[in-house]
Amino acid sequence: MKRTMFVGAIACGKTTLTQRLENRQIKYDKTQAIEFSSNIIDTPGEYMEHHNMLSTLRVTSMDADIVVLLQSAVDRRLIFPAGFCTMFNKPTIGVITKIDLVDDPADIEYSKKLLLSAGVSKVIPISAVENINIDKLAAELE
Repeated sequence: MKRTMFVGAIACGKTTLTQRLENRQIKYDKTQAIEFSSNIIDTPGEYMEHHNMLSTLRVTSMDADIVVLLQSAVDRRLIFPAGFCTMFNKPTIGVITKIDLVDDPADIEYSKKLLLSAGVSKVIPISAVENINIDKLAAELE
């Protein structure tokens, strides 16, 4: 698997996705600092939500092969500004998380528009808890 860095808001599912991809037990675990595992760099949501920390994301991305932006389907906030991906000198893809928690497919489409506006090249909707489309994401990260 490519060395992957996950970036997203607080509670968007970065750590849960890490646990799923690494075949670990899924349990809530608040990421307090950047965590490096086998091939995943899990970043705290605070780094995205507090803009004075964005430079830390840029520097950390130098150790990654690909940057994955995560947007929760149940969070309608604009997390990533338009063109956000230009700050990384790496390929970027988008992942819509928590698709199992939405009733209206329009919520997933809205999240997709936000990620595409940020500049990702591709968007994959997933549920780490329900194991939906994890195989597609894993294939993309190979």
